[in-house]
Amino acid sequence: MKELHFSMVINAPLEKVWETLWNDDSYRKWTASFNPGSYMESDWKVGGKTLFLDADRNGMVSTIQQLEPPKLVTFSHYGELRQGVEDITSERVKSTAGAIERYELEPNGGGTLLKVTVQVPGEYEEMMNEGFTKGLEQLKDLSEQTENAVNTQP
Repeated sequence: MKELHFSMVINAPLEKVWETLWNDDSYRKWTASFNPGSYMESDWKVGGKTLFLDADRNGMVSTIQQLEPPKLVTFSHYGELRQGVEDITSERVKSTAGAIERYELEPNGGGTLLKVTVQVPGEYEEMMNEGFTKGLEQLKDLSEQTENAVNTQP
């Protein structure tokens, strides 16, 4: 399992970046770099269920380990959803169970420092590097555009 780290300074307050990360509409936009049609379903409860899905409802089954809005969320992936069937017991899934995806937000001057840590099997390293590099640029643009639009209103 590889651990990848990404960070970016975004010129918007913590709350705005958090909202842009997890709001359904903006989440679909910034995660399209991983897979167009990506979305997330979550009960937003520690120990609850979160699904990271593609347009065909295939994806990852996860839980939230830590949640401190708007500063921190840690997801732990423990299964897959394929053609509507949840798999949490196969050897393939067990080999990556417990992989972490963590988002930390810290104040940085008038903006926010976003740090992302993700654990992935080696075969997904290139895809995740590309997805997060492009996706976080999109997130930055969305957060800053929204913030600038808010700041320019009378």
